[in-house]
Formats: sequence, C-alpha cells, structure tokens
Amino acid sequence: MPFTLTMPKLSPTMEEGTIAKWRKKEGDYVKVGDILFEIATDKATVEHSALDAGWIHVILVKEGQSAIVNQPLAILTEDKDESIEGYKPEGAAPKTIAPPPTETKLESKEQPTGVRQPAAGGLQQPAFVPEPPLEKYDFNMPVGDVSGRIPSSPLARKIASEKDLELSTVKGTGPHGRIMSRDLDLAQPASTITFGRREAPTLPPGTYEEETLSPMRKIVGQRLQESKTFIPHFYCTQEMHVDKLVSLRAELTTAGLKVSLNDFMIRAVALTLREHPEVNSGFNSVNQTIIRFKTIDIANAVSLPSGLITPIIRHADFKHLGQLSQEMKRLASKAREGKLSREEYSGGSFTISNLGMYGISEFGAIINPPQAAILAVSGIEEKAIVKDGHILPGKTMKLTLSADHRILDGVDSAKFLKTLQKYLENPSLLLL
Repeated sequence: MPFTLTMPKLSPTMEEGTIAKWRKKEGDYVKVGDILFEIATDKATVEHSALDAGWIHVILVKEGQSAIVNQPLAILTEDKDESIEGYKPEGAAPKTIAPPPTETKLESKEQPTGVRQPAAGGLQQPAFVPEPPLEKYDFNMPVGDVSGRIPSSPLARKIASEKDLELSTVKGTGPHGRIMSRDLDLAQPASTITFGRREAPTLPPGTYEEETLSPMRKIVGQRLQESKTFIPHFYCTQEMHVDKLVSLRAELTTAGLKVSLNDFMIRAVALTLREHPEVNSGFNSVNQTIIRFKTIDIANAVSLPSGLITPIIRHADFKHLGQLSQEMKRLASKAREGKLSREEYSGGSFTISNLGMYGISEFGAIINPPQAAILAVSGIEEKAIVKDGHILPGKTMKLTLSADHRILDGVDSAKFLKTLQKYLENPSLLLL
C-alpha cells in the first residue's frame, strides 16, 4: 500500500528545511537505513535515512525547494508496480504565501508609498521592494575608439577651441551623432592625458536578479531583526593597548605554540565574566524574567557563505589557552563543513563577534537573544599613543560591548570593559 514520506523535525526549533540533495530518485527501491536525502536546516546540512522500506513513486519536493515540518516529500509503495491513483499524501499542507494587501484609498492623510499599516496590537514589517529597471534611458557618454574627424557643428568646434574642451569626451545628440554646442556641458578639458572612451553598457540601469535566502540566512535575518527591534541596545567602546598581547603571541609562536588573538580574547572574556557575573545573563521575553547563567559558555560567531553560526565553547573559564585554541579550531572546522551538532551551537551565555582579521576599525554587534550582551572585536591598528607624557608608536584595538538595557546599565558595561582591558593589556595573566 502507498505511504507518505514527510519532512522530519530535526531539532526543537526547526520549522522548515530545504532539500539540498536527493540520494534516491523516482523508481528506486529504498531499504531501511538507506540515506534518502540531505536537508539544509537553519544551522547545518543533515543526512536523513529511511525508516521504512519501499519504492519511490513520486518525489513531491525537488532539490532546492523548501518544505515545512511534516509536509509530504514523496510517495512510496510497498510493491513496485502498485498504483497510487486516488491516494492523498498525508501530512501538513505546504506553506502558502499570503497575497499582498489590497491598496485602499486614504481619506484623511497620505501615507508614505510602500509602507504597510501596522496590524492591530503589533508591528508589521514595511514593504521594501526594488524599483524596476529604467526602460527609457540613453547612455549619454561617448563609446568606442576615436578615429578620424569627430562629427560636430561649427559652433561646437568654435566653443570647444575657445574653452579648450576635448570633443571626443562627449556624445553628440545631433543628427547622426553630431556634437552640438548644447552637448559641451559634459565635455572634459583638453589635455595630453585624457580619460579614454569606454565600452557601452548593455543592461538598463537598475537591472537586478533575486536569490532565495538559504534556510540559515533566513533564520539569522529573522532573529537579528527581532533582536534589534525589540531589545533596547546600548553600546560602550574601549580602546586597548595591545603591544604586549601581540608580543606574547609572537613568543608563543616561536616556541611552537600557535594560538590566535581570538583565543586570547575568549580566555580574557571568560575570566572577565567570572568577575562580572551580572553580564553573564539573559532575558526571558516570555516570562519577562532575567536569566542568570550559572556557567560561562561563550558563543563565537563564524561566517559561512550561507549565513552565520555561533559554535559554543562550554565552561570556557575552566579551560586554558591551549585547550580553548584547539576546541575553537575544531568547532570552526565543523561549522564550515556543516557538521555541527545542535548541542554545539544552541544556547550560550555570551557571544564574541570578531572582525579583527579584516582590519575593521570599530563596529557594533547585534545581541544574540536571549543573551544580555555581545562583544564586537575590531582589528589591531598601529598609531601614535601618549604614555607618561611622551608620544610613542603603539598597537591598539577597540572593543564594543552591545548590552541589553533591560538587564545591564552603563556602569555594568563600563566595569566589564575595564576588567577586560586589565587582562588584554597584561596578557601574561591569561597564561595562568
């Protein structure tokens, strides 16, 4: 008899998944334990094995398409030649996209174009859509190579000579492309060195294409939007002198101990959170209560082509620099391969977002709820600094703490950053 294969729920937070690849095709026989397909979820790509044996008659959701949990993916039968005529797949109905709201005539006052009215009792996202490409557009710059006499009116040549303008730098609007006096507003000064002519564009201005969000990027975008919208962020920034930190890392490298600056940062943050447990907190928006985490579990943002994921180092304050370094390398490698287990990226009490390797001077990160704070780590810069009244060369970096004002105040953040500064400017403490 026919039976339905549905989208499995691979984690408590999973609502939908994308079929990354079918390992079986229509007409294939599937044994129990055979890998059927790969599912791209909001965090990783996971293989799914068959729980029942049977013949695949119809695949309902193709590769690259998404389905909600319990939505029918395929119809199978116990016998190869069994008919599925009249059989209705079991499971949840596919998610449908609601039609855009119909425009209504505004009687009292006008509203900005493209903005939807908020739903009763809550916020509704405005409609942000691109403008269509320009249909009526003329590229009014000259194209091609200059050869021979340039078609132009006598008046245009006279004005160009008097004002020392280069006729080859404008496009004529007269008959057969003839340059007229009115075209000289865009002419460039005549010179032995001039800007050469360029190839003409073939696409209308504003041409674009759209890509479907990956499951991971869709969830990341949704969570960050909710975080920025509903969490009262405030920011504190502290510049740190890190000459000793850079020197210590170089010394360890010479001895064959390769650790990154981010490893030092994780160690410093872990020790700082021990001294400031109020920062190692969160907010339960359902119960409207403050969460006081009893363990220091530091999430580290890792960028992937499909989105952002935050693998977590558990009990970070109990691990020395070498252990932190090895664990972070392992987690980052698994993240890039899409092989993190749910326990390795779910939860955490504090997050570090590091863009230092890209040389960013300063930035502010968005809080990773339900956590109360996130630390943005910038790059190291060489600059002149003042020490004991003398101007000396030095290495500095800026750290910005984004904090939830429902839980933390400015003083809490300031104390946290000053303690963190103590560890980073005296890095030998991080080796203990």
